[in-house]
Order: sequence, then C-alpha cells, then structure tokens
Amino acid sequence: MMSVLTIRVRQITSRVCADRGLLALMALFALLLPLATPRVYATDEVQYYVYLRSLRFDGDLDFANDYRRFAELNPRSGIEGSLLQPNRIRPVTGLYGNIAPVGAAIVWAPFFLLADALVHLANLFGAGIPADGFSAPYIYAVCYASALYGLLGVLLSYRLARRFASGFAATLASATIWLASPLVFYMYVQMPFAHATGLFLTALFLTIWYETREWGRSEAEAERERGWRGWLALGLVGGLMTMTREQLGLFLLAPVIEALWRYARLVQNGGAATSGTGADGGRSDTGRSGPQPRLYRAFGRLALRHALFIATFAVAITPQLLVYQILNGAPRPAGEVSGKINWCSPHFIDTLIDFNPAPDFWCPDASDFTATFPPFSRGALVWSPALGLGLIGMTLLWRRDRLLTVALTMTFLAQTWINGAFGTTWHLTGAFGFRRLIECTPIFVVGLALLNDALIRRIGRFGILLPAVILIAWNFGLVLNATIFNAETNLRRGLTWPDVWRWQMEAPLRALRLAGDLLFRRCRFFENQTCE
Repeated sequence: MMSVLTIRVRQITSRVCADRGLLALMALFALLLPLATPRVYATDEVQYYVYLRSLRFDGDLDFANDYRRFAELNPRSGIEGSLLQPNRIRPVTGLYGNIAPVGAAIVWAPFFLLADALVHLANLFGAGIPADGFSAPYIYAVCYASALYGLLGVLLSYRLARRFASGFAATLASATIWLASPLVFYMYVQMPFAHATGLFLTALFLTIWYETREWGRSEAEAERERGWRGWLALGLVGGLMTMTREQLGLFLLAPVIEALWRYARLVQNGGAATSGTGADGGRSDTGRSGPQPRLYRAFGRLALRHALFIATFAVAITPQLLVYQILNGAPRPAGEVSGKINWCSPHFIDTLIDFNPAPDFWCPDASDFTATFPPFSRGALVWSPALGLGLIGMTLLWRRDRLLTVALTMTFLAQTWINGAFGTTWHLTGAFGFRRLIECTPIFVVGLALLNDALIRRIGRFGILLPAVILIAWNFGLVLNATIFNAETNLRRGLTWPDVWRWQMEAPLRALRLAGDLLFRRCRFFENQTCE
C-alpha cells in the first residue's frame, strides 16, 4: 500500500515539476507571501473565526465572550457597535447571532488544531504562549490556511483552463485574474474572509464535475457514466462549498444542467445512450429487451446516481443546519441575511457596471438609498476590468464545449443575480472591490485564457503581456490607496472619479518613499494585536 502511495506521489510531483505554469504560479504565491498581513480584525472576519475558538476552548456556540474579547483587542473595529448590540441576541435562544456560515471554519480546522497542538508543545518547553485561541499562532494558522486555499483555487482554475488554452495563455490568465481582481486582497490583506477558501471549494467542485462529466466532446463520442465515488465527492464538496458561503450553492446548477441534458438525451434516444457499456465496464444487456424497458432502466440508473448526490449533499450541510438551529432556534439563516433579498434582483446590472445605480427597470417597486451613489463607483467590471475580458473570452468556449459554456454561464449569471437581489448591500460598501464574485475566478480564468490564445495569434505574446501588467498594477494601486495612502477618504466606499486617477498616478512614488515600511513594518499601518 505504501509503495503504491509513494509511486502516486512521485507521479503527481513529476507532473507538477513538468508544468512550468504551475511552478510559475506557486513561485508568485511564495514571492508575495511576505506581504501578507495575518490578523482577525473586523466583524466579518471575527464571525468566520469564532466558530473555531468557541468550540475548541468553550465547547459551545455562545459567542458573547469571543465578541467582547475581540472588541477589547480592536476597539475601533466596529464589533462593539454591531455584533454586541442587543438586537443581535436571538429571542428564541438568547445567544448572539452569527451570520457567517460555518464552512470556512470547518476547512480551516486542521490548521487551527495543528497550531493549538504546537502551542501546547512549545509551552512544555517554557514558551509561555497563551493557549486561548486569541494569540498569534492561532490567528496565523487560519490566515495562512486561507491564503493557501486561495492558491489551490488558482491552480485548479489554471488546470481547467489548460484543457482549452496553451500553457502561456492559461498561466497569464490565472495570474491576471488573481492579481488584477479583489482575490489578491482577500488572500494577503483581509485574509480570514471566506472568499479564498470558497474559491478553492468552487474550483474543486467544478474540477470534479468536469473531469467526471457525462457528455462526450462530440456527438459521435458516447456518454460516460459518473461512478458513485464521483457523485459522493460532488455531494461532499458541494456541501462544504455551500456552507462556506450560501450563495455558492448556486454552482450546483452545473450538475443540474448536465442532468437535464442527460435525461433529454435518454428520451431522444429511447435509452440507447446507455446501451453500450454498463456502469461496471461490462457489456450491457439492454439490447435484449424493447426500447421502453431499456429507457426505464436507464432513467432508473441515472435517477439513483442523482439521489446519491442529493443524499450526500444533504448530509454534508447538516453541520450548518445544526448551527442555525442552535443559534437561531430554527434550521434556517437569520433575518439579517434572508431579509435583505429582493428576488427580482433590482441591481443585477449594477453588480457588473453601475452606470445608473437605481433599481433596474424590471424591478420598479424596489427602492433603496443606493440610487444616490455616483455612477461607475462600485460595479465589478469597473473595479476589475480584467473580469470583463474573461467574460468576453467565454464566448470563445462555445465552439469547444457547448454544454460547459452553458453551465458556466448560467452559474455566473446566478451569482450575479443573487448579488443584485441583496437590494441594500449589493454595492458592498466598505469592502475592497467586488468580493462576492471571487468564487467565479475559474470562469474568468478559462475565458481570459481563450482570449489570450486568440490574441497571441494576432499580436504576439508581448501584445497581451503589457495589458496584463497594466491591469495588475492598477489593482495594486487600488489596494495601496484603499488601505494606506487614501484610507482616510475611504476609497472602499466607491471609486470617486476623477480623484482616483490622481491617486493612482501618485501611488508608485508614494510606495517608493514608504518601501521600507511597506515591506518590513506594515503593521504600523494597521490596528490589530496579532499584526506585529
């Protein structure tokens, strides 16, 4: 057994070493890692983190002491004025609420528990590190785990793009979407958010789904049947993905679309689509009977596999339902989340380009204060133009794989729709960029990789490399202005034109003047007990 495992590890290692794109992306991650700022500071980060601390050290989900301690450590973080307000206490349970899902904490748990074990081991030798879940080792473990998961998400996105594009095009696309979007911010600055972890789970889900897909590359190629292990993996990862951020459950549309296509094909072919080889690899005996029994059996086998997936998914999300029950007194999200949703999605368009941040014309009865926002200040494609290039490139996927194009497009539109449905928070005021679309990174990477290949044939590699560098530099300028140089103007509330142009032009010179602090003393710019 060990010899088989050793051989498998060597095979994987050799493949990674042979793929220069993977090596380049991993080297880039390592190069940027010293710029990381590991800390748990404001309300969202605290809510994701306290599941681990409270369960490990208190054995409960009563977060009152956790919130108070973080409020003491970070008095200007807003925790006191938000998480500790009386209206956050659930009347049914008497517990303070937590609107963050539990999935990120589950995925971070191995790193947190490893840090805990190392702290206790170090204390045996007199280290004197507080073993309380608030000290630096615990915070660092979760933050760097989040960054590592973000890297894995980028690598899986690259791997998917390599199926359709050259190595150079896919590598550049992965690096561009990563560094020219909010993803880099939530991997290295506000690390303990759920987005980097959510990206990993989403990319893993799409990878498993695509690599075990049940459709051929052409009409002539026979469909394959996904085995029970594939459906179990999809259900488990899909559950973790949904528990990390509830809206990520909309990525389940991919297997739903595949299932509808499969059922339609069965009806069209009268069950003949499965009359070749059976699920166990042997010859099927369906040809001995008439078309109707054959169709029923094919439907039955497919329905059983889908039932296995649904059952696995239901079991996988049980921890979240239990958390809802304990905190809210019912197995459903709190009203702070569900109460914001307006299902006609009044800001669907604004999510991408907020040229007129009033409710969209198909949702005339929706009204909120966001109509007073200046145009072109919060839209995802306004903050991160590289994402728009990825969407343009997705049109090139149609010739290569139509079912994949439909599935990815529908999941992206669903993510955009649900964000626009959050009528009062669609703009993500106070956040850097449009973080709710970070988990769509695999879609943007595939699209941009295809676009890169198409452009390379016309203008060469340098012709696409220069725009990528400009887009990345623009995003890094936004990061510096939003966190340090113009933090007092709160750039995160929106891009204030034409001031942004001036700030962006000034950013390189200011960065050079403060290079020493930015590289070695970044914590002087931030407030947090663990950022030292």
